[in-house]
Amino acid sequence: MRNSFKPVLLIALSAALTALPARAGDASPLGLWKNLDDVSGKPRALVRITESNGTLQGKIEKVFPAAGEDPNPKCDKCEGALKNAPVLGLVILSGLTKDGDEYAGGQILDPDNGKVYRSKLRLMQNGQQLSVRGYIGVPMLGRSQTWLRQE
Repeated sequence: MRNSFKPVLLIALSAALTALPARAGDASPLGLWKNLDDVSGKPRALVRITESNGTLQGKIEKVFPAAGEDPNPKCDKCEGALKNAPVLGLVILSGLTKDGDEYAGGQILDPDNGKVYRSKLRLMQNGQQLSVRGYIGVPMLGRSQTWLRQE
């Protein structure tokens, strides 16, 4: 009886291992992410990352204004066509392409100061967190945020 149990156990173990979540290297940043402020740690927005023609872009779908902040903020410090554009619906990530285990070569817009920075992304925690880095020139000169997967 004991010998007949081993094949069943091996099949069950194999099925369980197959069902494990994908590693971060196999996961994708596509989906909805909660943007956390890198200073306060509080939610600022929900950003949907999509892919088009091999590049990623991220658009703000919802904002979480702090007490006393405008519930419908505008990008009043942005320049050009984005000057005074509603933050809701604003594309803040663009041009990112897969480069090894990260996405790089793109840019990120900070609606709080209207500045555009170079950007790169890296999935963490089995694809449930996204490290988002905005920088000037080289990645060492910048700041990072951790975003949390919502779906």
